Amino acid sequence: MSQPLIITIDGPAGAGKSTLGELLARRLGYLYFDTGVMYRALAWAALQQALDLDDALALENLARWIRIEVVPPTLEDGRQYTVLADGEDVTWAIRTNEVDRTVSRVARYSAVRAEMIRQQREIGRRGRVVMVGRDIGSIVMPDAPLKIYLDASIDARAQRRSEELRSRGQPYSLERVRDDLARRDELDRHVMLPADDALILLSDNISPDEEVDWILERIRELQNVGSDAT
Repeated sequence: MSQPLIITIDGPAGAGKSTLGELLARRLGYLYFDTGVMYRALAWAALQQALDLDDALALENLARWIRIEVVPPTLEDGRQYTVLADGEDVTWAIRTNEVDRTVSRVARYSAVRAEMIRQQREIGRRGRVVMVGRDIGSIVMPDAPLKIYLDASIDARAQRRSEELRSRGQPYSLERVRDDLARRDELDRHVMLPADDALILLSDNISPDEEVDWILERIRELQNVGSDAT
C-alpha cells in the first residue's frame, strides 16, 4: 500500500482534532482541511447578503451556487489554510462572533448539509489531504484509505478547552466548559460514532506530536502489509 492520499480525523469536541490535523498535514506535506470552515463560509455569505436565516430555500440556493474553496495558506499571517468564497479570501472574516452565532442556524437544513458534503468530497478527492470533522470517515469520505477517530475523556477535553479559552482572554470555569461539552456531545451524538474501519486513538495522556508519530507508524504498518501482499 502506498501512502494514503486521504486521511480523515473525526472525534468529539475538544479532543484536539484541529491541532492533530494541522501537525499531521504539515509532516506529510498535505492540505489541512477543517471541513467546518465550509459552513462558516456559507454563514458569512448569508450575512453579507442579509438573508433571512429562517428561509430554508434561500439558504439552500446559496449553498448550491456559492463556490467555496480551501487551499494551502496563501499568506504568512498565522493561517492554517486559505478559505475562498467565490474567489474572495474570507479566512479571517469567517472567525467573527457574528459568524459563530450564525453557523449552526445555517447548517440545520438537510439540503444545505448535502451540498456542503458534496463540495467537501470534491476537495477531498483531489488527494494529499487531511480532512477533519465529525462524520468525515463515516459519511463524507467513507472510502478514505485511512480513518482516525481521536477520542478523549470529557475531563481531558474540558481541561484542554478551558486552557485554550484562557489563552484567548476568555476565562471560563472548568465546570462550565465541561457542561458545555457534555451538552454538545448530546446534540452531536448522531454523528459521533466512528467509522467501522477507523483506528481509535485515545489522546488523554499523549501529546499532539506523539499522536502524529502514532499515526505515521500506522501508515508504515499499512505500507508494509501492502508490500508483503504483492
